[in-house]
Amino acid sequence: MNKSFKITYEFCLSDDESVRFDFKICSSSLQISHDTVNPPSEWTRLSNKQCTNCPLSVDQIQNCPLALSLDPILQDMSKVISYENISIKVTTNQRVISQNTTAQRGLSSLMGLVIATSGCPHTSFFKPMARFHLPMAESSETLYRAASMYLLSQYHRQVEGHTPDWNMEGLQNVYKNMQVVNRHIANRLREVCEKDAMLNALILLDLFTQTVPPSIDEYMIEMKDWFSAYFDFSDLIEPK
Repeated sequence: MNKSFKITYEFCLSDDESVRFDFKICSSSLQISHDTVNPPSEWTRLSNKQCTNCPLSVDQIQNCPLALSLDPILQDMSKVISYENISIKVTTNQRVISQNTTAQRGLSSLMGLVIATSGCPHTSFFKPMARFHLPMAESSETLYRAASMYLLSQYHRQVEGHTPDWNMEGLQNVYKNMQVVNRHIANRLREVCEKDAMLNALILLDLFTQTVPPSIDEYMIEMKDWFSAYFDFSDLIEPK
């Protein structure tokens, strides 16, 4: 039996209204489980505004895995206004994180987790980040985690006999493909959202994907001083 871990998001919209999302994610595949008994909404069909860079075939797959993962959230949060102030509590096996913020920022954090674990081929590159999910992370935190994740992935590629990409050109391509995915998912959401919170939450995620390709090299240079011990005291860690 596959082990899994749980992450819970609880949105307190008012004194007497709250919405809770319990996510179960497989520890090995890092794929989110869909326990809902409701049939998928029509907007989740793969043929509905399918991404131009989608590698999936409508002849083999009926529903877009990313839209399918967002559908239960949409059903509960489609009437929420983006700038509405709410209280959020995120519970993992290790800790509880609480924050008062806007609905769009809380949803953006939640959607980042769900999108990464949805099973979409383009978002699957972010699964390792979802395993160590950091709710309501700032852009600098996310960029650090993304760069660290990608470089670790290249170590494993090398071990498996593939050519590693230490210049991180592939990470830029990952984010460029995400821009295409975000644009098409946004077009779908515009048709089904009653209010703007989910749409603006996706826009917040997309703003970050747009800044990564041109800024990754600059950010890596800015981080260099943090690792000075690896240059100044290299004799302490070099193999004997």
